[in-house]
Amino acid sequence: METNFDVIIIGGGAAGMMAGIFASEKKRVLIIDHNEKLGKKLYITGKGKCNLTNNSEVETHLNNIVTNSKFMYSALNNFTAQDTINFFETNGLKTRTERGNRVFPASDKSSDVIKCLVNCLNKNGVKVTLNTEIKSVTKQGDVFHILCMSGVEYTCNSLIVATGGLSYAGTGASDFGFQLAKQFGHKIVKPVSALCPIVVNDDVSALNGVSLRNVTLYTKIGGKSYSQFGDLLFTYNSLTGPTALTMSSLINKLNIKNQTISIDFKPALSQEKLEEKFKREFVTFAKKDYKNYLYTLLPAKMADYFYNSVGIKNKKLADLTKADRNILITHLKKFDFSIKSLDNINVGIVTSGGVDVKDIDSHTCMSKLVKNLYFVGEVLDVDALTGGFNLQIAWSTGVLAGKSAANLT
Repeated sequence: METNFDVIIIGGGAAGMMAGIFASEKKRVLIIDHNEKLGKKLYITGKGKCNLTNNSEVETHLNNIVTNSKFMYSALNNFTAQDTINFFETNGLKTRTERGNRVFPASDKSSDVIKCLVNCLNKNGVKVTLNTEIKSVTKQGDVFHILCMSGVEYTCNSLIVATGGLSYAGTGASDFGFQLAKQFGHKIVKPVSALCPIVVNDDVSALNGVSLRNVTLYTKIGGKSYSQFGDLLFTYNSLTGPTALTMSSLINKLNIKNQTISIDFKPALSQEKLEEKFKREFVTFAKKDYKNYLYTLLPAKMADYFYNSVGIKNKKLADLTKADRNILITHLKKFDFSIKSLDNINVGIVTSGGVDVKDIDSHTCMSKLVKNLYFVGEVLDVDALTGGFNLQIAWSTGVLAGKSAANLT
């Protein structure tokens, strides 16, 4: 059995496989993964459809990276979103671009993405060992020694760590990569949830499943305002959906406990426009009950919750006072919830935090502390918003490290 390789990659996810494909153009490569198959997290990415990338310019990708976007400048320019699309198309995977420039496999099957990557690995002769737990990693001189629980020891000259973050424990997520980085002197930025639901102190169980379209979710924390427009969804204890998920990534490093987060149900209408609307409609529908009128403004469950929260007693629209009207307008523009926390890191789509990029060479993804030790993908303290941007981080850093380890850069 072959145990000596030029490059060993720990982790067979998106970044690890891409690193393996590019490093193997010139070097003998081994991928070690503790899961039973490669790309386990990719299977569930994009709700099983796998949002490969975002078909946009590098600048757009950088603008959608929340943490350490400057670090990604070289990697994204070296391997762009168009390069990603070309790579998969050239290797037999047809793609299509949807709303928001989101790129998916034409089949809508993440398994086809993984098959494409595995075929490339096989074609390049990359060795893979699955169901393999690592006991220790050491470096003696210029050689890395990877001792497995089975007793097998592998050696290499270049080691690429592609172990991912802590999101989705069911896919085998662990802190192994963080611990390995710390062992070699790297600082770990505390991992926190990103792209996750926002849990509230309020009892919102009655709103479970309620979906709101085209609303604005906003908050002000530490003197800075944050705002997101789009769709919002309620669970039995949290706010989720695109606006809440994005908001979570913007505020996850702040002191958010018991802070107020608000919904503007009518962002297209100013308070003045709402005043005009209500003055007019309260005359036109004078005999209509206020509570029933709320159903024309909000989804039924939300209207009931709003009615019970705001405190205007049910009466005919004609009987509503100016004070009542002002209360209605105020709460439609600013309906408050109290933040309890972000949801568990295991629920987040990605992990924010990880290996501090200050000690990583952005041109190669190699450690500045340990020669020929590389970190790629979600193990790094780099994360982005939804839309294919996080997977592009994985592809780009994987390619950069793979090329560097193979001396192709």
